[in-house]
Amino acid sequence: MQAWILDESPGTYRFGDLEDPVVGPDDVRVRPVASALNHMDLWVTKGKPRPHLPHVPGCDVAGIVEAVGSDVTGVEVGQEVVVNPAVSPLEMVVAHGDDAPMHPGFEIVGEQRWGGHADLVVVPARNVVPRPAGRSWAECAAFPLAHLTAYRMLRRARLRAGERVLVVGIGGGVSMAALALARAMGAEVYATSRDAAKRDRAVALGAAGAFASDEDWPVRCEVVVESVGPATWDRSVRALRPGGRLVVCGGTSGPTVEVNLPRLFFKQYEIIGSTMGGYGEFAEVVRLVEQGLPIAVDQELDRQEYPAALERLASGDQLGKVVLHHPSA
Repeated sequence: MQAWILDESPGTYRFGDLEDPVVGPDDVRVRPVASALNHMDLWVTKGKPRPHLPHVPGCDVAGIVEAVGSDVTGVEVGQEVVVNPAVSPLEMVVAHGDDAPMHPGFEIVGEQRWGGHADLVVVPARNVVPRPAGRSWAECAAFPLAHLTAYRMLRRARLRAGERVLVVGIGGGVSMAALALARAMGAEVYATSRDAAKRDRAVALGAAGAFASDEDWPVRCEVVVESVGPATWDRSVRALRPGGRLVVCGGTSGPTVEVNLPRLFFKQYEIIGSTMGGYGEFAEVVRLVEQGLPIAVDQELDRQEYPAALERLASGDQLGKVVLHHPSA
């Protein structure tokens, strides 16, 4: 098969040939129609994390089933599917349910496993779901990782209808997903960004207000959704109401923050870590997508334009997901 390949980490991608991935008895092989970029595409080129090499990137995939393993039932060749990028061993799913990603053996397509910026991708059969009706291929490639991550964040933050949510750093996949999901859950949503156009777009998409990242934020919320890190951390904490919950899934501005302990315990704040999600959570995300949940797509490019897509992602200018369309079979 042909794929975008990372031979060294740190390193850069090249386009070339690899052996077709083998289909195990419980697996399915999917020919991508569209795949989407995530910051993971950039992080693995910096060795943060360092994947098994050679590596094929691409966490988000929507495509057509090309082959099924000998023990697979319920999935057929020719079926249009979306890939759930969160892969947990079956025994961990049985033991821990949607908390399986916390336990050994958890993998992410495009990180520990070969991803979808290629002619073919292989995943366990439990990691494909029928393509939601009425959604474009680009939308189907755009939602899996970001919306699963954002959904689990809001669930772990125990978001309730009527509460206020602040989404920090609007524009990326997870933050745009958090805006859409929090509104669908009945919350009043606010956003921040350095970019005035992104703030305006957030309001157009239903945010009750949007504020410049480097100014004081005139709201106090029950939940703050954080993925930026040290650049916004102090303001994020100050944006909490007493007893509020700050949920964090990443740190695009760096890995280390300082916590003011007296503020933390006197205000009785909670700081909650979250990453990816379980199979039940993914099923709920798919249900919401089938019901018309907004999915933000920033740009649609051909697979051969992957370097330009990476530049778009690295610039931070995107508003939603950057999607690659693959050549027809």
